[in-house]
Amino acid sequence: MTPDHKIRDLIDDLLEPRRPNAKSLIVSVFGDAILPHGGSVALTSLVELMALFGVNERGVRTSVFRLAREGWLSSHQIGRRSYYALTESGRLRFQAAHQAIYAAGPQPWNGLWTFVLSGLFAPETRERLRADLSWQGFGQILPGVMVHPSPDEQSLRQALRDAGITEGGYVINASGKDWMGTKDLRDIVGRAWDLDALAAGYQAFLETFRPFVRLVGDATPSPETSFRLRTLLIHDYRRALLRDPRLPDELLPAAWPGAAARLLCRNIYRQVQAGAESHLVSHLETAEGPLPDADPSYFQRFGSLATEA
Repeated sequence: MTPDHKIRDLIDDLLEPRRPNAKSLIVSVFGDAILPHGGSVALTSLVELMALFGVNERGVRTSVFRLAREGWLSSHQIGRRSYYALTESGRLRFQAAHQAIYAAGPQPWNGLWTFVLSGLFAPETRERLRADLSWQGFGQILPGVMVHPSPDEQSLRQALRDAGITEGGYVINASGKDWMGTKDLRDIVGRAWDLDALAAGYQAFLETFRPFVRLVGDATPSPETSFRLRTLLIHDYRRALLRDPRLPDELLPAAWPGAAARLLCRNIYRQVQAGAESHLVSHLETAEGPLPDADPSYFQRFGSLATEA
């Protein structure tokens, strides 16, 4: 059996017991594959891509309709063909996620904490903001008080706008280094985030994708197989990462699995990205015709997409 067949079988085994949520998987495909090529795609092309993961046409149509209703996508018709593109709000959300997912490595912490005070808002506004900020890695330290060590400012502002909050005064930056020791800071971390659950997510990711490391090193998978593997890799990594506040090392338990997960994701991604891109270029169509070249920033993912010996 060739390495490509072995990888395809592993992917099928991965998909069989737990089909990914179609809407969530489409979000991963747009962010990882379509955004670097302009952010727009024909619905027929998207249906073809999603079929590789067992999502039928009805599932794709239902999912993109919901994403459009939620403000992620916009659609337009040319004749009888439909095209979907990211909205401006959707682009901003994706760009912020990209900075976390494809970072070259952890960034140094300046010791500041960002607090968002939502307790004065109406319950529905407070809940919407809490859910949105949770996906940005914020933790809730007290009812109506959320905290993050180094949030993306643009994403935070977008979350406030999406919740209908236009006035300032609800976000505070502060340092506790002159008042609190490491033990006190760890206590805050333990109350704001479930580190055991975050670690379990990373461990599950590592166990799922470690078998692929040797296989993609032995031989280059086919373009279709490369695209399937790259998509599932980023989909699972995104789900493990985006609720992680990416705390500084001094506040994390020893042997934190997030670092190992990032390295594994980076190494597999580098091996399969060229084949995945080849599949996209040969199968995707936009309103202007063939898929445009990837934006130069694409090649800076994980520091650089050049593979290392």
